[in-house]
Amino acid sequence: MREKIMSAAACWVAAALLLGATVTQAIALSYRELDAQVMAQERSLAKLFETEEVFTGVAPEISSPSALLLERETGVVIFEKNADEPREPASVTKVMTILLVMEALEAGTITLKDEVVTSSHAASMGGSQIYLREREKMTVHELLKATVVNSANDAAVALGEHIAGSESSFVAMMNARAAELGMKSTNFTNCSGLLDSPEHVTTARDIAIMSRELMGHDAVREYTTIWIDSLRGGDTALVNTNRLIRFMDGATGLKTGFTAKAGYCLVATAERDGVEYIAVTLGDTNSNERFESARSLLSYAFSMYTTVTARPDEVLLPIRVDLGREDYIQPEAVGVEKLLLTRAQASALTKEVQMESVLLAPVAVGDEVGTLTLKSGDEVVAEIKLVASQASERLNWGEVYGRLVELLFVAG
Repeated sequence: MREKIMSAAACWVAAALLLGATVTQAIALSYRELDAQVMAQERSLAKLFETEEVFTGVAPEISSPSALLLERETGVVIFEKNADEPREPASVTKVMTILLVMEALEAGTITLKDEVVTSSHAASMGGSQIYLREREKMTVHELLKATVVNSANDAAVALGEHIAGSESSFVAMMNARAAELGMKSTNFTNCSGLLDSPEHVTTARDIAIMSRELMGHDAVREYTTIWIDSLRGGDTALVNTNRLIRFMDGATGLKTGFTAKAGYCLVATAERDGVEYIAVTLGDTNSNERFESARSLLSYAFSMYTTVTARPDEVLLPIRVDLGREDYIQPEAVGVEKLLLTRAQASALTKEVQMESVLLAPVAVGDEVGTLTLKSGDEVVAEIKLVASQASERLNWGEVYGRLVELLFVAG
């Protein structure tokens, strides 16, 4: 959409010049028209989000040709539609770019205060951009903000070059990280998503995987939740391309994308009451459709699902160990810490602990000592292992004799 608006603005300038207007008048005209389009789009979206859907049954029908919905913490997929169909992701590509930036920041290989000198390659990027000039300096913080909020292709390339030395080397890092994350159907050829390429592909499932990984970095939310900001001392305005940040309660991110071949794409994240969902929609025919599809999926998730802790409600008591060097061991639950359930299941949830009362040494760390069973009515929704969190070796004969002598002495 941004690319189309900027192209339209250029056409207005040219038309005004042909009619004999001054350049200043032409620019003023173009910006008035631009403002009118933006305002019209926002009014349309505001109307779209006036009333949020409340679901009580099946998942919504959405326009997106490819989509996936999951809960972030558990990774459980709630809804999918052609989720493994390879598609060009447009600027949703930048989710991986941003992920590598966040990981480099946490590893300490770069800092937010680093000054990045814009290369001629980065400055040459088209589409959504902040119009970096060759040799212009910006901090990593400023470039990251421009990439996340404004989907700036030039800023994304500058960040990639800063981390890896060149865009091609950074793209190799992107593909390596995608493989590590298990993104089986993804191949990146650039770090911005600007260029249409049949070799630059991913899937809704793979996008959800990298988005889940990115949203695990809390610091990124300082950028993904920005609605309006600026750079260059206020001379460069930034407005989030993800309109859900303004119009949907609990929206936390994440990334939009558009090219003529990819269509309108979106990764939308939202959190309420400590539960966060990720909705991926790809290939819509207009901008409103992608926001409507993502909003419907997220609303469906909030209406129908919630998470519960897969841990006992009460503190587990220590278990006595016979003939052990440690008289007691502390049991603990292992495995998943949370479960995604329907709200109906969660409302009827009960937890039953079955645990050994006495153990015979030796006991090793990780030995199973009981089970936590989660039920909803008569339905078993999960069984969680209870294991020994510490070891207790078996006493040898000399130690057993010493214990007996000690007991006789105390008794005497």
